[in-house]
Amino acid sequence: MKKTIALLFISLLAIFLACHKNAVTGKRSLSLVPESELMLMSSQEYSKVLAQNPPLSTNDSRTQMVKNCGTRIQKAVEKYYADKGLSNDLKGFTWEFNLIDDPTINAWCMPGGKVVFYTGILPLTQDEEGMAVVMGHEIAHAIARHGNQRMSQGLLIQFGGAALSIALSQKPALTQQLFLQAFGAGSTLGMLSYSRKHETEADKMGLIFSAMAGYNPEAAVPFWQRMASAGGQKPPELLSTHPSDETRIKTLKAFMPEAKKYYRPQ
Repeated sequence: MKKTIALLFISLLAIFLACHKNAVTGKRSLSLVPESELMLMSSQEYSKVLAQNPPLSTNDSRTQMVKNCGTRIQKAVEKYYADKGLSNDLKGFTWEFNLIDDPTINAWCMPGGKVVFYTGILPLTQDEEGMAVVMGHEIAHAIARHGNQRMSQGLLIQFGGAALSIALSQKPALTQQLFLQAFGAGSTLGMLSYSRKHETEADKMGLIFSAMAGYNPEAAVPFWQRMASAGGQKPPELLSTHPSDETRIKTLKAFMPEAKKYYRPQ
């Protein structure tokens, strides 16, 4: 009996230690894969994405806007974590911001701050204020380790919780696909409710970081309204990995007073 209790305690302790504490929300979440391993894989996969078609944008002004916006929010994130004495949470980040010439309405951030915007989203962001809404949101996903949580769940489902190195050696193509889906560079209908929670959390964190970077957080509401207008027919919220546009806008408006506390116009 004592041995069983001891094993249960050790198991619970291992799960607790495998959880990551969000510096903004204080919530803990399951992260079974070491960030160092994910950052290594991220660097490799990011290079592959940039080397493939579609190519990087040759529009210098647009590309520079992406890099400028990303760098400003990067500095805001680093200050936020430094002020809380949590700079080690960002250890290993080697930030990159690139614009790909593709009509897809999308942007994403891999572990370590590897960001990609697609030119297809620029008509909706319209300017740097709108871009900051998306940039803050995607960076928030990365530093909150949302992808790690989804990757951890995927490894549990596909490989019974095997280590990333084992999954890569046994089924590299499946593991690569799982990685891209976990970090938003692919698409899947798995883990629906969990993913919607990620989206809402990233919305709020992103508003704080963009506000700290000197971008007006109020730009988030018209941006998502434009997204809603451009979306066409959408599935019911219960069948979507994202909150409905109405829910998202309502949540952002409610959170706006908190985000504006961090706003310092530049």
